[in-house]
Amino acid sequence: MSVKSKMRDDYNVLDGWDINSVDPCTWYMVGCSPEGFVISLEMASVGLSGMLSPSIGNLSHLQTMLLQNNQLSGPVPAEIGKLSELQTLDLSGNQFVGEIPSSLGFLTQLSYLRLSKNKLSGQIPRLVANLTGLSFLDLSFNNLSGPTPKILAKDYSITGNSFLCTSSSAQTCMGVLKPVNDTSSIQNVSSHHQWVVSVAIGISCTFVISVMLLVCWVHWYRSHLLFTSYVQQDYEFDIGHLKRFSFRELQIATGNFSPKNILGQGGFGVVYKGCLSNRTMVAVKRLKDPNFTGERQFQTEVEMIGLALHRNLLRLYGFCMTSNERLLVYPYMPNGSVADRLRDTHQEMPSLDWNKRMSIALGAARGLLYLHEQSNPKIIHRDVKAANILLDESFEAVVGDFGLAKLLDRRDSHVTTAVRGTVGHIAPEYLSTGRSSEKTDVFGFGILLLELVTGQKALDAGNGQVHKGMILDWVRTLHEEKRLEVLVDRDLRGCFSSAELEKAVELALLCTQSHPNLRPKMSEVLKVLEGIVGQPQAGHMEESQGGTAPCEGRPCSFSMNYSDGIEESSFIIEAMELSGPR
Repeated sequence: MSVKSKMRDDYNVLDGWDINSVDPCTWYMVGCSPEGFVISLEMASVGLSGMLSPSIGNLSHLQTMLLQNNQLSGPVPAEIGKLSELQTLDLSGNQFVGEIPSSLGFLTQLSYLRLSKNKLSGQIPRLVANLTGLSFLDLSFNNLSGPTPKILAKDYSITGNSFLCTSSSAQTCMGVLKPVNDTSSIQNVSSHHQWVVSVAIGISCTFVISVMLLVCWVHWYRSHLLFTSYVQQDYEFDIGHLKRFSFRELQIATGNFSPKNILGQGGFGVVYKGCLSNRTMVAVKRLKDPNFTGERQFQTEVEMIGLALHRNLLRLYGFCMTSNERLLVYPYMPNGSVADRLRDTHQEMPSLDWNKRMSIALGAARGLLYLHEQSNPKIIHRDVKAANILLDESFEAVVGDFGLAKLLDRRDSHVTTAVRGTVGHIAPEYLSTGRSSEKTDVFGFGILLLELVTGQKALDAGNGQVHKGMILDWVRTLHEEKRLEVLVDRDLRGCFSSAELEKAVELALLCTQSHPNLRPKMSEVLKVLEGIVGQPQAGHMEESQGGTAPCEGRPCSFSMNYSDGIEESSFIIEAMELSGPR
C-alpha cells in the first residue's frame, strides 16, 4: 500500500490493491510463492507515474520486479539493495533521475538488470559493475558520466551515454571530455607551443576515435555473424529473465532424451526429466510440429509466455531453438499431474482426498482467470485437462502448457487451421469451427472438475466404453436422477461432503453447456469455488457416501439450462461470506 500511495494511477490498474483485502496474492500484477510471500511485481506498461516508494525494500522475498515502460520519476530507491532474493529488475523506459544506487551491488542473486532509457546521472557504481552473477546489464541511454569500470556481467550495454569515458582514469577522462579553457594558463605558453599541443591533441584524439570506431565495427560485425548463425551453433544468451539453452546442454541434461526420462507426452510434444549442470531438476518439453514458426516470432511468443507469472501458473525457465528443434524448459514438479494422481493404478502415490481435489480446482481456476483477464496479452489455454494441471511440493495446482497452442500456430488468429487439444475436453464450437475463446477453456475446466469428482477420464466414464462426451452424458443422467453419490471416485471411500458435491457438479454442468454464451466466466467460477473451499470443514469426514449431513455456509443457487438457443446466461450466484483468507 505504501508503494501504491507514491504512484499516480491514471488508468486505475491498482484499484484492486485494497487495504481491507486480507490477501495481496490475489491482487492484479502481484505474484506469490506457495508459502504466501510476495515474490513478483509485474507492472510493466500500465501507465503508472509518480515515484517508486522506498518501502519497496520491505518486500524481502521479492524475486522479480518489472516496472518498465511507465512514467515513473524521482530517484531509484537505495532500499532495493535490501531485496536479497531479487533475481530480475527492470526499470527501463521511465524517467528516473539521480545516481544509480551502489546498494544494487549487494544483490548477489540478481541475474538481469535493466535501467536503460531513463535520466540517470553520475558514475557507474563499482559494486554494480562487479556483480559476477549478472547475465545481462543494460545501462544504455542515460546521462551517465565518468570512467567506465570493468563490468563483470556476461553481457552488457552502456551505449547512449555521451559523457561516459572508456578510460579507467578519472583524470584522463576529464581531460578528454572537457576542452582546455583556462586563459591564465594559455597566457603563459607561447603561441608556437599552443599550436604544437593543439595539433598533438587533435592527432591523438583522431587516432583514438578511429581505433574505437574500428573496434566497435569489428564487435558489431562479429555479433551480427553470430546472431545470424546461432541456429547452427551452441551459442547461448539470456533474453529478459528467460534463459536460452543450447541444444547440447539439454541433450546432456536429459541423457540424450532417453526414453527412461520421459515424464509424459501429448499433442504438443514429449516431456523429459532433466538435471542441469548446476543440479537443478527441470522438465524439458520437446515440441513436435512440422510447421515451425519463424525464429523471431517464436522468440517473441516465448517471451510473452515467460511474462505470465502467477503462483498457479507453471513458470517458464527458458527455451532452446535450432534450425529444426524447439524446446521449452520448466521447473520439475515432483508430485506430477492431477491425471497421475487420479489414475495411478499401482497406487505408487497416495490418492487425493476430497479437500485436496477442491483446492486443486480452486488453484486451477485462479491460474486460468489470470490468463483470461489479467495477463497482457490475454492467453487462451485451449487444452485444459487433468494432465496439464501439475502439483507442486505443497500439492497446489499449477497450470501448465498455457500459450503453446498459439505458440505453434502460424497465424496470429483465434481461428486455427488445426484444432489443438484433447478429445473429450474440447468445447463443441472449437471442435466444429476451430474458433476458440475464453469459454473454450471454461468448458475444459468443467470437464476437469468432473474428473476430480469422479476420478474418471473424459471418454471412459461410467461403464468403461470409449464414447465422446460419455462423462457428460453420465453425469447429466445421474444429476437428473438425483443420484450424485454414484459419481464419486471410489478412492475417496465415502469421505466427501454431499453439499459440496452437489455444488461442484452443478458448476461443472454450467461450465460444459453447449452454447459458449451460457457458460460462466472464470471469475464467476472462482467465486463459487471459493464459497465451496472456504466453507467450514467440520463433519465432512464423518459423512458416508451419499450422506446427507448439512454443509455449513450460505447456499449457492443455480438455474440449469442446456438449450443452445438462449443467449442470456442463467448463471446466478448469491452473495457468499468467506470464512477467511485463501
